[in-house]
Amino acid sequence: MLLASLLASGAVVVPAGFALAGGSGARPAALTAVDAARFTAGVAAGEPRTDRVTLWTRVDRQALLELVVARDRALRRARRIRLVRATSAHDFTAQVTVRGLNPGTRYWYRFRAGRSRSPLGTFVTAPSRAAAKTVRFAWTGDFDATATPGQTRPYWNDLRIFSAMARERNDFNIALGDTIYSDSEVPGALRPIALTVAQKWAKYRRNLAQAPLRRLRATAALFSHWDDHEFVNDFSPFERSFSNGVQIDGRLLYQRGLRAFRDYAPVAYSRRLGIYRSVRWGRNLELFFLDERSFRSAKASAGGVCDNPQTGAPDLAPTAPADKRALFAALVPSLAAPVAQRCLDTIRSPQRTMLGRAQREQFLRDLRRSTARFKVIVNEVPMQQFYALPYDRWEGYEAERRALLREIARVPGTVVITTDVHAVLAGDVRYRTLESGGPQPSGLLEVTVGPAATANFGLEIDTAVGRPNAGRLVDDVFFEPPPPNGVGMRCSVIDRFSYGEVSVGARELRIVPKDDRGRPLREEDGKPCGPFVVRR
Repeated sequence: MLLASLLASGAVVVPAGFALAGGSGARPAALTAVDAARFTAGVAAGEPRTDRVTLWTRVDRQALLELVVARDRALRRARRIRLVRATSAHDFTAQVTVRGLNPGTRYWYRFRAGRSRSPLGTFVTAPSRAAAKTVRFAWTGDFDATATPGQTRPYWNDLRIFSAMARERNDFNIALGDTIYSDSEVPGALRPIALTVAQKWAKYRRNLAQAPLRRLRATAALFSHWDDHEFVNDFSPFERSFSNGVQIDGRLLYQRGLRAFRDYAPVAYSRRLGIYRSVRWGRNLELFFLDERSFRSAKASAGGVCDNPQTGAPDLAPTAPADKRALFAALVPSLAAPVAQRCLDTIRSPQRTMLGRAQREQFLRDLRRSTARFKVIVNEVPMQQFYALPYDRWEGYEAERRALLREIARVPGTVVITTDVHAVLAGDVRYRTLESGGPQPSGLLEVTVGPAATANFGLEIDTAVGRPNAGRLVDDVFFEPPPPNGVGMRCSVIDRFSYGEVSVGARELRIVPKDDRGRPLREEDGKPCGPFVVRR
């Protein structure tokens, strides 16, 4: 058996703390059930750098797995062979970081459990900092394969968008937040809300039961990132009461969500910076992944501070100017009520933070020092202003938003990519848009895409106000018209599944929003949604 010969030769590295039972010539006791293990969720390559990558898989029972990494598809010229265990403590997932790789190089890999083999995976390492290559990647987020009660097929779709992304043959891809829905938006499927580690594991398994997601993870490296639904809707670790009636200590829920996420997504994490990291990809690109959940203050709406007197729920647009509230009061009568000054003061308070001091300082230091031609901020919740329910977004942390924006706008070649709001919304991240004094642009482009598989923004607006086509009306009379009548998005598509395809060269960065079949998006009037180009 290959494993026995590798053990005898010393070619296998055994993880620290894992002892192989059995004497000389005996089969290790830990391997007695290996032949029966099955690979149930494909493979994944995460956190690629110039010299390393973290490889992942899952089996259906405890097993000791061999990992083979090679520079040829047939795995003849093995670069690394490692031993890794899968145990019930991590829901039988296994991951190992392989080091000593070459920059800008394609590798193939496979896990083995006795006679069982995982699917073949492939990835490319990041090129050296001096390599002037064009980089291509895609991103999306917000996906949920939950079925309605009594059904087996996913309610929204089978995550088919990931097949379109895989066909792009990108250098890497990004799954940007809401990679599960602990509190699903599928009608009738809200209970039970996934609050335990085991319940969250089940959500990840459900998504990975869909072939398109497994295909994406196997065909290119994937940077995984969370948002709120890996925990619960609009999550902050410093609250105890959340939407959908969830009552739980946020710090406990954070630890559970963190554990389940790290089990199913190879991701860099530290207690000081959470999942913030910067990743250089050759001469032309550096990525900055902001962790907007680990350190954020409680939302301004916590404790009922921003409740509307008519509805008893958080006001739908507390920061919107009075004339815009009056305009939409015919559609949403509660907007005729005044907003409590305490609510506005809380939203604007400089004492509240989304990033926390350590992460904010590290991010700005990394951004200023970057010598990459283009800098892409990978951002969980929108920075742009569009006023509706701002509490969970950067608008709900207005002092830090403005301070951060002033620093970012000084760094040329910087772009923000985002998900979260289940729509394509592209425009300038303004310091102010509809407030007194007129629009004040920053020159910073933000492009928001998604969802991959959950309720779109238009449907959510319809549901929130209880009227069909309300979302389309808001799009037509508010998102699209320029200030002072609206916010003037360069593109707004609020009713389709979508992802963004990015190409980065020495002279320009180009973003093309696409639908779930890989076709460039168009607005309802036929106008192309992009491409959006930033030039140096």
